[in-house]
Amino acid sequence: MHRPTNTDEPVLPDPERVDPAVLTALLVRHGWERRGGAPGRYSRWTPPGSAVRLQDAGADAGRPTGNGTGTSLLVPEGRPRRGRTTDPGYADHTDLLGEALTALARSAAPSAREVLLALTVPGDEIRWRREVPRIGDAVPWTTAEQLRAGARAMLLAAARAARQTAGYFGERHGPHAAGFLEQVLVGPVTGGHLLTAYAPVPEGRPVTSTLLRALQGARDAVDFQRATGGMEAFDAAVDLGVCHELAEALVRLVRGTEGMEVALAWSPAAGPPGGFASRPEPVEFSPGDLPALEAASARYLRREPSVPVRVTGTVVRLRRPTPSGGGSVRLRVLAGADVRQVRVRLDEAEYRIAAHAHLVGLPIRVSGRLESRGGFRRLTEAVGVTPVQVDEAERDRLLKSLHGGVDTFEDACGGDS
Repeated sequence: MHRPTNTDEPVLPDPERVDPAVLTALLVRHGWERRGGAPGRYSRWTPPGSAVRLQDAGADAGRPTGNGTGTSLLVPEGRPRRGRTTDPGYADHTDLLGEALTALARSAAPSAREVLLALTVPGDEIRWRREVPRIGDAVPWTTAEQLRAGARAMLLAAARAARQTAGYFGERHGPHAAGFLEQVLVGPVTGGHLLTAYAPVPEGRPVTSTLLRALQGARDAVDFQRATGGMEAFDAAVDLGVCHELAEALVRLVRGTEGMEVALAWSPAAGPPGGFASRPEPVEFSPGDLPALEAASARYLRREPSVPVRVTGTVVRLRRPTPSGGGSVRLRVLAGADVRQVRVRLDEAEYRIAAHAHLVGLPIRVSGRLESRGGFRRLTEAVGVTPVQVDEAERDRLLKSLHGGVDTFEDACGGDS
């Protein structure tokens, strides 16, 4: 007989895979208090703010306390090793850990679920907290959406900056940033004021470390601007990962709040990366920071130069206003630029080359300048359009890809959106 599952029940990690040192580090991170124990053998922990005083050192692990929110956890230290009878670990080490995890699952302390989640979903923890008007624990629908959208934009900005620093990215490094986001896990949403994400380690470490460095750089640059009126600190902060996209994400997260903070905690199993504090301080922003952040966002957008490139791509759209003369083409970029597609204006001869390459399923190569206006989606001063020879199998694949959704050649030559 099928029984519906309770989706509110936390998932217990496998005790065999739980490192007691990691569990202890998470308890400390979430404010649990150590209440004695036997050094080298076990430690006892109670939830934040608990008034519990354990009287019996031999009490059962995980016994609920009388206040309804406290739980006494016994966490073994060390692991038993084969052939090592002098090892401080318990023979029933796994059973003791399992009892501690079960006690966490049954605890009414809010942080207990967060500890379990961090054990189940290991990685660097990123937490956004916004001070927003609430009715009870409820917030307006749009407020919750702003938190999610702002956090997403912030992670995408950090992923781009981890690959290459720039004041404005536009469409550059979009696939790379989207690939990183697919690896990020999101914890249970608490109203619309708190959001937690977990970035993989070590794959996501360049992004999380870049994010922390960039947030600290943005905070320092805002302080400098508010104290002196100068924007020079924002220019220097580009090397730290600060950019137009990060500034826009901060504006979105701060606007309509009384303040916002981002806190990052390193994976206890991996430890902090080199050059970073083991417990970084949260980075806070307030509504008074908005003018500086908005000015920086506009400054980055205005000052980022165009980029010389030599792009190889397949023609996915052609357009010209008359049967003769030049026209514009859209290329799906294969190499030469970190964008998905670019639009190129060509003279009549080069337009014909691009059209014939499209018909026979060949990519073209063209040189020009990738303009920052419009998000680096337009190639100007285009020269040297030439077809690129590919083997027969690759040519067939490109033809199927290009014409799979196009019924006629006239459809491919339709208006450019």
